[in-house]
Amino acid sequence: MITDKADEHNAQNIKSLDEVIYPEIEPGIISKHMIEKAYLEDFYKGEAARLHQIEPIVYDRITSIRMDFKNILRIDHLWILPNLTKLVLSCNKIELIENIEMLTNLKELDLSFNYIEKIQNLEKLVHLEVLSLFNNLITKIENLESQEKLIILSIGNNRIYSTDGIERFRFLPHLKVLNLEGNPVTERLDFNISEYVAAVLPNVQYYDYMSIKEEDRLKAKETFARELREIETNEEMEILERAQRAKKERDAERLSSSFVEHLNENQLFETLWKGDEDAHILMMVGVAAEDLADEYGKDIFAITQELYKLGLEKFEERQMEIDEFMTNLEEGHLEVQKMGQQILEEFIQYKEKAFEQAGAIHKWIETRALRGEEDETEENQLFNDKLDKITFDFDNMVNNVWQQLMSQELHLHETTEETTIHFQRRMQEMIGKFIEQAQTFFGQLRDLAIHFSENLYEIVSRYIGTKLALQDFEDVPPPLRICMEDREAIGNLIAGMKDIQTQRIDEREDRLMNRSKEFVDNMIDKLNDDELKRNRAKILEINTFLDLMSENLQNLGMEIKEELMKEEGMI
Repeated sequence: MITDKADEHNAQNIKSLDEVIYPEIEPGIISKHMIEKAYLEDFYKGEAARLHQIEPIVYDRITSIRMDFKNILRIDHLWILPNLTKLVLSCNKIELIENIEMLTNLKELDLSFNYIEKIQNLEKLVHLEVLSLFNNLITKIENLESQEKLIILSIGNNRIYSTDGIERFRFLPHLKVLNLEGNPVTERLDFNISEYVAAVLPNVQYYDYMSIKEEDRLKAKETFARELREIETNEEMEILERAQRAKKERDAERLSSSFVEHLNENQLFETLWKGDEDAHILMMVGVAAEDLADEYGKDIFAITQELYKLGLEKFEERQMEIDEFMTNLEEGHLEVQKMGQQILEEFIQYKEKAFEQAGAIHKWIETRALRGEEDETEENQLFNDKLDKITFDFDNMVNNVWQQLMSQELHLHETTEETTIHFQRRMQEMIGKFIEQAQTFFGQLRDLAIHFSENLYEIVSRYIGTKLALQDFEDVPPPLRICMEDREAIGNLIAGMKDIQTQRIDEREDRLMNRSKEFVDNMIDKLNDDELKRNRAKILEINTFLDLMSENLQNLGMEIKEELMKEEGMI
């Protein structure tokens, strides 16, 4: 019975969807042309749209796009919009969630009113805050656990029959709004889905866009006490595993930024022997060589521990410096922002008075004009002069505000650049000192490798000499017998081993030096790039806002005329 009802319900959904899709458009795939057209139609009208069609579109600057009611069958080509934060693809014929994994900056995604059967390919969209899959053909709640920043989720009007998967939303700490209504699971007479959500999802504040009251949540917890206990028991181990995994990831990131990863145990010593056949042959002489290698390993470990501690210590020092710089930078931006806000608030007050005065004059002039009264009167001229004065003063005020805001922004930009240069020097100085200290330890490691090679040479020579003197060759490993025939072979084996081990120590040193220098370069490049983007965006914001204010004043007369004509029933 439920199945028949659900099928009928979803059939109605699909029919209504077909009715709203433009019938003259053939189902197709998102193309570059479709993206460009949607962008221009959404953001620009009339002459502005024509001008932007002439100019090339800068895809990196597009942050929002709507492509609803386009009869889209497949998602494609969105890789050209890497900075997209909002994507609307509702009311189409999309069957698969695909080709959006590159949109890692996406915060809002609307795929409602489509033909999607499975939630998939959202794992990399870790910044999603709003997700709508309303009115699709989804049968199962799954693959949403990576959306830890999700705030609003709508998956109503689908084909979900089971509560399985709802409990996984407990791992979405920011989820506040959830809608499941319209699914078969919500139509069961013996089960209240809103109470179940209230009981098992303590962070959700709204279900079906209705607030969950605290008394209702407490009552729901009593109703679903058994289910809640089972869920909590099952997730205890997973919570522990997640915590351990998160700690490992934090530790790995910390070590990576310390440039001493894989130096906390015997990893370096183990790499010295990896793939070195010469070293393995030399170690065949027995206990004396093994004891020497054990001592060598302990000495290597002791130095790498010191190097490891140095890396962590210097990391903490650098991090404190970075945190202080970022705090000062943010405070500087906030200070200028407050100053600019004060200027804009004063300007808005002035603008409202100016518009009020200009509006009254326009209304007086247009009212007389609509009545057919004479235009060229002394009184008319007086009002026109007043209007010109208001416009002139307003233009001067706009120019004055523009100069103040631009002056502030220029000063902030120059100060930020100068501060970043000083910060770069400080970071380079700190990294330089770290590298200098680290090189001392690497020098000691090379000395150990050389000393070990010399001592091992003596042990092997003594072993071979003894065997030759006693003419005892039976227990000599075959690879070592060449040393009995050619005493120079010992030196060659030792030299080969020493070269490999010192080379690997050199490689680890080079890696530390290169990565530490790249760290500073990459960080400064990102700071400069972020500042350049911020500066450009701020300049665009200032110009757009003030141009809009001037344009609004210019259009004020026409708007008032239209209002008066509507009042008179002329349009």
